[in-house]
Amino acid sequence: MPTVINPATGKTIRDLPWHTAAEVEAKLKSARDGYNEWRDYGFKQRAECLKAVATQLRKDRERHAALMTEEMGKPVREALGEVEKTAWCCEHFAEHAENYLAPEELASDATRSWVQYLPLGTVLGILPWNSPYWLAARVFAPALMAGNTVVIKHDPHVPGCAAAIEDAFREAGAPKGLLQTVRIDNEATGNVLRDHRVQAVSFTGSTRGGRAVAALAGELVKPAVLELGGSDPAVVLADADIPAAVDTIATSRFICAGQSCIAAKRILVEQPVYDQFVDAFRKRLESLKVGDPTREDTDIGPLARAEIRDQLHRQVRDSIEKGARCLLGGDLPEGPGCLYPVTLLADVPRTAPAFSEETFGPVAAVVSVADVEEALEVANDTEYGLAASLWTTPERGVTLARRFEAGQVAVNGIVKTDPRLPSGGIKTSGYGRELGPHGIREFVNAQQVWLGPKKK
Repeated sequence: MPTVINPATGKTIRDLPWHTAAEVEAKLKSARDGYNEWRDYGFKQRAECLKAVATQLRKDRERHAALMTEEMGKPVREALGEVEKTAWCCEHFAEHAENYLAPEELASDATRSWVQYLPLGTVLGILPWNSPYWLAARVFAPALMAGNTVVIKHDPHVPGCAAAIEDAFREAGAPKGLLQTVRIDNEATGNVLRDHRVQAVSFTGSTRGGRAVAALAGELVKPAVLELGGSDPAVVLADADIPAAVDTIATSRFICAGQSCIAAKRILVEQPVYDQFVDAFRKRLESLKVGDPTREDTDIGPLARAEIRDQLHRQVRDSIEKGARCLLGGDLPEGPGCLYPVTLLADVPRTAPAFSEETFGPVAAVVSVADVEEALEVANDTEYGLAASLWTTPERGVTLARRFEAGQVAVNGIVKTDPRLPSGGIKTSGYGRELGPHGIREFVNAQQVWLGPKKK
């Protein structure tokens, strides 16, 4: 089990062992036994359970937030917001699952024919470290309300968060086996996916990891949802509201210290307003406070691990060598921990790492484009297709949104995940959807029923 280090201080905070094979077996058995009962619960009973979990999360919000801050460096303001969003997700699916999964009547030669949505069994969630509560909720809230049970394998660097999520279910009085977490390595994770009691998998993480999960799930013929990397474009056209674009793109790029798959990573600005945007963007970024994530006035905390910071700094220095102008930041700070300064790169060549690779940290790459056609060409010139944002008039935005090769597009707003709306990518950003009515239907049996006699 990797040693867990506080990224703000560099000090070791916990060192928990992997679960043994016997412990994992007990959890899988409990999940299956729990499913055999939970599947027969009505939506009202399931909803009562999820609402109790939401209440428990809010009750202990400071403890949950502190665990995120300690284990992966999330500023306390963001961490408290993540706990609240997790509780909201529980409540949303508690309130809307029955409608999302309502049977659909379909005309045929039967006296009556319809499709009903039934649970599959146990769903395995394989998750990263950057939003340990919210990403777990995206899996368990819809899957549980659909009648499945869930086993979560968190990133090994956030074991305290994982255990606390499981604690919240127990403290809320949830049925045994409903939601469990496992501390296991990659090999053991593969064995869990192979287990006959696991019927589906949801993976959030790198494209490399997603390919491995997809290959195994395909071999096993088990449903999979993959939410992978992204290099999201934010396109600012000459008719945009520049102050609004500056403020929102700053939030989008630097939330979670820039360690978000759906952050705005490539900022494409139409030439007539390029200088205006860069000047205003720089002033906005200069106001961001980097530092101790336990302080409520901190905007940006440390990166989660030293190797993440080292990789980001390499990308920044290589980009500067290739011709990018560094207007802010760009230097490694001294002292313990994994802080990295807010960094603004302008005129970034398209071959530079800050533009051509996914950057995971507080670095913004801004480039000029001649017009909307070049903006769309550059925006789509990537192996990723997670999300995109566009700043222009509303009418023009509606027309142009369909031309982005991305799973979701925000026009004059921030790209975010919302329990009410489906989220997911295309190309190497993954497949399938989480959240909303589409997400809850990923892990169900869409069972067709034909009732005779046949119509004459």
